[in-house]
Amino acid sequence: MPNIEFLTEKRFSLSTHLIEIAVKNKLSLIEFLLLVYFEDATDKTFNVELICKVLSLNSTEVLEAFNHLLTLNLIRLESSKDTSNKHCEVISLAPMYEKIFEKSAQNQKEQEKENIFDVFQKELGRKITPMEYEFINDWLEKDFSEELIMGALKEAVYNGTSSLRYIGKVLYEWRKKGYKNMKDVEKGLITFRKDKESNMNLFDYNWLDDESE
Repeated sequence: MPNIEFLTEKRFSLSTHLIEIAVKNKLSLIEFLLLVYFEDATDKTFNVELICKVLSLNSTEVLEAFNHLLTLNLIRLESSKDTSNKHCEVISLAPMYEKIFEKSAQNQKEQEKENIFDVFQKELGRKITPMEYEFINDWLEKDFSEELIMGALKEAVYNGTSSLRYIGKVLYEWRKKGYKNMKDVEKGLITFRKDKESNMNLFDYNWLDDESE
């Protein structure tokens, strides 16, 4: 669940995100103004008369824009109680905040992809080829964690190889064994060598020659 409390704090500016949402959803000027009004209003009660007065609109314009925002799942109408404990309808911007959070998470993931490519180039001491780029991107899309990918990269470098095919084989071997992070890898190695080699270096073990299964 996105941290909506953080999104609604004053230090977090939503102006850029609101414009992006307006462009993406092709909002009309009235729909955009209504969305900004809801975001800025302290009182989230759905008061058509007040909205018309503040935005200089008529009730038909407000209701049409409001219904379209509902259809686009940018807002929702919720039941609440006012200070007099009377039931009233209030506007929730949670759907919009969730979209912003998902977009931010996606941008972060894209940034992490860029970082991991830089790490590969640094560890291998050269630029990665377009084919190698596709290998790495494929691992990320198949939900191999960056932690495991980095661990497999270090394992390859330790064994004197820069082959991404080797790294891929190691990753799929780890997945077959159910390893989700490097702690799982370390535990699996210790278990395998617990009789006499429980303290061996992680990268002293050739995962591709393991015939234990």
